[in-house]
Amino acid sequence: MRVKDRVAVITGAGSGIGRAIAVSLARRGCHLALADINRLGIEQTAELARALGVRVSLHDLDVASREMVRALPAAVQAQHGRIDILVNNAGVALGGTFEQVSEADFDWLMEINFHGVVRMTRAFLPYLHAGDDARIVNLSSLYGLVSPAGQAAYSASKFAVRGFSNALRHELEGSGVGVTVVHPGGVATAIAKNARVPDGVPEEEVLRRKALADKLLRMPPEKAGEIIVRGIERRQARVIVGMDAKIVSIIERIAPVRYWALLKRGVEQ
Repeated sequence: MRVKDRVAVITGAGSGIGRAIAVSLARRGCHLALADINRLGIEQTAELARALGVRVSLHDLDVASREMVRALPAAVQAQHGRIDILVNNAGVALGGTFEQVSEADFDWLMEINFHGVVRMTRAFLPYLHAGDDARIVNLSSLYGLVSPAGQAAYSASKFAVRGFSNALRHELEGSGVGVTVVHPGGVATAIAKNARVPDGVPEEEVLRRKALADKLLRMPPEKAGEIIVRGIERRQARVIVGMDAKIVSIIERIAPVRYWALLKRGVEQ
């Protein structure tokens, strides 16, 4: 896919992988509609992108808001005249086991990580069909390939994104709209540090989890962004980001039931 002079909408564009995807696309001449709940973040991303000579619009967005999502496509169309790529990147994390996580917190995460993807896709699909060549890019996770203990809510949301993306790709076969699902491994973003922690989780457990995240989240977001954008250009159905994610995906295929018994040894070391 040639992304030069096309228009990409990116949610969660104010930091981390979303910002990295934006800069990688801008470097290739793709114009951007940056959306995030963090206004300062997308202003900083816009500054980086505009320095590369592309047109950028900023959009305040909470993907959990039906009204804000419903209004966004027309706003982007009004400013750019076309929409070619939708990157559903916005996401949150939630620490704790299933029994520790409240129903309200579980629903909060699903509203953003899964229902936000579905809402954005439903809102933008008519605009993507109107073009000659378009792509939907949905960010799942390594935890959309495997399901570690303590990640029931997050893993459920990312498996849902994976299943939705795969079914949608099959439904859109033969149209001008392709679908890419992305499974990043340990990318050094702030999502783990900013994870919501349920009441009652001991402080030492919170500190242990954050230390583990610091150990595992090592890939620079800029590298992840480049890998993802190359996947878009190559029209890849699935992009696995990082050697850790590739290795884990192989282990899961070999031992689809027992993989966690093998993986947790390395995690706990």
